Amino acid sequence: MIRPLALAALAATALAAPASAQTADPTGLWQTPTNGGQVRIARCGQALCGTLITSAQIRANPGVLDANNGDRALRSRTLRNLPMLTGFTGGPTEWRGGSVYNPSDGRTYRGTITLTNANTLNLRGCVVAPLCRTQTWTRVQ
Repeated sequence: MIRPLALAALAATALAAPASAQTADPTGLWQTPTNGGQVRIARCGQALCGTLITSAQIRANPGVLDANNGDRALRSRTLRNLPMLTGFTGGPTEWRGGSVYNPSDGRTYRGTITLTNANTLNLRGCVVAPLCRTQTWTRVQ
């Protein structure tokens, strides 16, 4: 028979485990600081990838196209569900070697994702070092 105190300790341990695991898990939906963007980060094999779910432009026109893309052949794709982050590897708090696509200027940058806590990450994109820009994203879910 399990005593009530032991049951309470077991329940507390079970509840604490997912919280600590989540601190090192960047997967989920993230709010960007510009244009009301939300990006879903997921595991793509051994790497992390991210897809644009929504933005102010997408909410205004769900069929808005990737019109600024440097590759004319890709300008007919919609911004909704657009791959923005690809090829990030590493962890548990920093992922490197990936690419960041910026639909605002149609360019792709080398990037780093740093998870600062369970609900905040820094996304750094560089043309070439030291020409870099960092954004802080907050977790939506």
